[in-house]
Amino acid sequence: MAGLDPRYTFANFVVGKPNELAFAVARRTAESEKVAFNPLFLYGGVGLGKTHLMHAIAWHIRQQSPSRKVLYLSAEKFMYRFVRALRFRDTMSFKEQFRSVDVLMIDDVQFISGKDSTQEEFFHTFNALVEDGRQVIISADKSPTDLEGMEERLRSRLGWGMVADIHPADYELRLGILQSKAEQAPVQIADKVLEFMAHRIVSNVRELEGALNRILAHAMLVGREITIESAAELLADLLRASSRQVSVDAIQKRVAAHYDVRVSEMFSARRSRDIARPRQVAMYLAKNLTSLSYPDIGRQFGGRDHTTVMHAVKTIESLSKSDGQLAEDVQLLKSILAG
Repeated sequence: MAGLDPRYTFANFVVGKPNELAFAVARRTAESEKVAFNPLFLYGGVGLGKTHLMHAIAWHIRQQSPSRKVLYLSAEKFMYRFVRALRFRDTMSFKEQFRSVDVLMIDDVQFISGKDSTQEEFFHTFNALVEDGRQVIISADKSPTDLEGMEERLRSRLGWGMVADIHPADYELRLGILQSKAEQAPVQIADKVLEFMAHRIVSNVRELEGALNRILAHAMLVGREITIESAAELLADLLRASSRQVSVDAIQKRVAAHYDVRVSEMFSARRSRDIARPRQVAMYLAKNLTSLSYPDIGRQFGGRDHTTVMHAVKTIESLSKSDGQLAEDVQLLKSILAG
């Protein structure tokens, strides 16, 4: 299957209290010849292991039941394929492709928030597969009930089966992940360094693994033993970002309250200035107060494109130089959130 990462298997997934339910239901779903839960809905923040479990399910089915037809793709790709089918008036082959599979896996379903035509098609595809006894597996950054910009009937359908959340990793799980990765490395990293990293980098697993890769690369290239002091120097930017610990969700709520708009407007398609400006401020703060990339931020604002986030950041930076009130608002919000 195209797009599957060979590293993302059940064997390589480190299990702890924050993710044990999600791991158990993912494993059960992958091992069951008959549909276990329909749909299986996995949700959690960025970098907590949703995509890892999705890939692991696909790999397991592929090895255990190679005759079963599995289709895995992101909600973004689902939308692009649907748009292409509309453009070339080829919706019949699109429907056949998606409704003839045994297992349909859609990653980051929040991307289609606010995209009515794509939601309509996904709704009908979902219903057709479930009614025919085919397995549907979905991942998102929020639970079905919290997905803003989704039709009520679709949110209801997504919560039909098994909903399992993945909580942020606790210290024990973070240390376990670091130890597991370090054991496979060609150089040795002292336990005290791994413990230091597990204590200080608490945002998500992806960032934790990135930090370890940086440490390992330095150890191999420079050839000196890594100490806690040298690790702190190498990871200074990550440690600063981690100490702030501000979530996009918290930013959206605080900005909405400040400008007296609904939180749901952060995800809506409305472009009136009284809505667009607070949304741009929230995007700007998300870029400045978190370590998320432009695409990651866009996904948390109703599945917007990364260029929209880049434009918002530049707009607020530019306006803050000429608009004293806006500059004051931004500085106040930043100090409240980062404080």
